[in-house]
Amino acid sequence: MDSLREKLKAIAQATYTHSRNLAYFVFTYKGLMALQSRLQGKKIPFHSFFAACIGGWLVFGENNPINSQIIMYLLSRILFGLSRLAVEKGYIPQPRQDPFPLVAALVWGTVLWLFEYHRQTLQPSLQASMTYLYDDSNVWHDVSDFLIYNKKPESK
Repeated sequence: MDSLREKLKAIAQATYTHSRNLAYFVFTYKGLMALQSRLQGKKIPFHSFFAACIGGWLVFGENNPINSQIIMYLLSRILFGLSRLAVEKGYIPQPRQDPFPLVAALVWGTVLWLFEYHRQTLQPSLQASMTYLYDDSNVWHDVSDFLIYNKKPESK
């Protein structure tokens, strides 16, 4: 088991990597926006998409745990945003009732189905969390299982 010092070091490193990547991205994005605007004499909507694509490729293109978390975070917000935009533009009708309960049901149904039958398709940290919650919780030793960790270290 990792020591507290190792865990704190890993958290600090992840925080640094996350903030550094965001700073690089902002610098790249704003630089490309300024360059495009200067070259074309005005700002057009495609500029933001193009600049962000280039920045995303350069800064977040490496598949690692930090970038993966950021991309998943953004993807969920994009899906919500595009859904709202589709209603706003009239591409789909305004729902008569809040669709959130249905979305919640479908998301949880899908993720638990994937976990039970196609576990390898889920991101490793999600697999680990779900294993802890849904598999390891089948083992009971005493109340410390719920207060500390529900797996006893193996005897040597």
